[in-house]
Amino acid sequence: MSEPQPTLFDTLPGTDPQRVLEDVFGYRQFRPGQREIIDAVLAGRDCIGVMPTGAGKSLTFQIPARLLPGAVLVISPLISLMKDQVDALARLGFRATVLNSTVEFEERRRRLAALKRGEVELLYVAPEGLEGSLRSLIAGCSVSLVVVDEAHCISHWGHDFRPSYRRLEGLKQELGDIPVLALTATATRRVAGDIIRQLGMKKPAGFKGSFFRPNLLITAQRKGGAEGAPKRNTRRDILGLVRRHDGESGIIYCLSRRGVEGLAGWLREQGVRAAPYHAGLADEVRARHQDAFARDQIDVIVATVAFGMGIDKSNVRYVVHRDMPKSIEAWVQEIGRAGRDGLPSDCVLRGVRRRDRGPGVARGDAAQDGRSVPAGRPRRLPAPETGGLLRRDDRALRPVVRRVPRARHRGAGRAQPRRPVARARERGGGGGGPVRPRAVRAAARAAPAPRRCRGGARLHRVQ
Repeated sequence: MSEPQPTLFDTLPGTDPQRVLEDVFGYRQFRPGQREIIDAVLAGRDCIGVMPTGAGKSLTFQIPARLLPGAVLVISPLISLMKDQVDALARLGFRATVLNSTVEFEERRRRLAALKRGEVELLYVAPEGLEGSLRSLIAGCSVSLVVVDEAHCISHWGHDFRPSYRRLEGLKQELGDIPVLALTATATRRVAGDIIRQLGMKKPAGFKGSFFRPNLLITAQRKGGAEGAPKRNTRRDILGLVRRHDGESGIIYCLSRRGVEGLAGWLREQGVRAAPYHAGLADEVRARHQDAFARDQIDVIVATVAFGMGIDKSNVRYVVHRDMPKSIEAWVQEIGRAGRDGLPSDCVLRGVRRRDRGPGVARGDAAQDGRSVPAGRPRRLPAPETGGLLRRDDRALRPVVRRVPRARHRGAGRAQPRRPVARARERGGGGGGPVRPRAVRAAARAAPAPRRCRGGARLHRVQ
């Protein structure tokens, strides 16, 4: 009987992850969840990690890249994020490279040749890059781990869905049934299940980190100020926060491009080193502003949600939302870009005005007068007095109406009264037509005729 052949993970070097953490990265201890994920990967298991922004997800595959004999394939959604991480890894002595649309043909061939010779520890690619011949070329190389960053994009239920992520199905088997590590900061139970199915994971280990960040001071302020207090000026409030953090980096989020341009221009007029960032700017302008912010050449970046996922900056001291975020998940991910170095940082949420507030929005004193609220479990607060009908204007307070389809012929849509023909014949009234009781006739005369809207449909008020 022949001896079983050793697997790839039975021949690992004897280096300890703790030693790599100290000698290469300069840290003394792992953050919560990092060591558990690294141990699962080094044991050859599939793993899914749901960790908040700033929790150190990149270390969970960078340390195995130094320990595993083959290359680590990292699938990342943003070119700018790849460039930042590859540059940082090169400064630490890693043999990391990237293959994307910005690489020239000859340079691409040179990097692929280095990958085949086993000279690359980490290879960064975009999911769209694996749809062509690159996928088969990588399958012929020595790859020991596949990492899918921002893995929630795989799921149809994820809020950042990209079709190319869905085509990663089968990649695990094509590369020799190697382990897969899926990392994300936002994934519900439904999304996590979809990720596991799409990537073909087999009994994966899982870790979900805590989203509590004790170094973040979260403050909620209502636009216009508290009831009875002088009206607040949003721009002046933001300027005051920026000046309290003079010389420190901060991000201000706005919902519209017009708001970004207006606020960034006004801050520059006040002497603040600020720059705008949104999808309407040219690629070279966005890249220039992002690089200036990363190198501390400007202090404030005023941006839409297009900014943030490509930034690896640890010293962001404050994040301001001038407008309400689109969802709680987006808000949690965006404030997570503050204080990645563990130092105290401010997160300010500018709330909606009273007349714009929808049902269920907090009406507590802390949300009205700007007092700081803890970042733990939110407190359930009562809905407005309107019973959930408050909208942007008073027309929404009118009684609700429902549409009734127009009848095919006249009278078919009306409720027909009873026709006591037999009783009328007994009284000698004959059977020439329907006999309506007196109460029915009186009610019909008193009831108003149903209104008609455009298209002929009747509108009946629901009391």
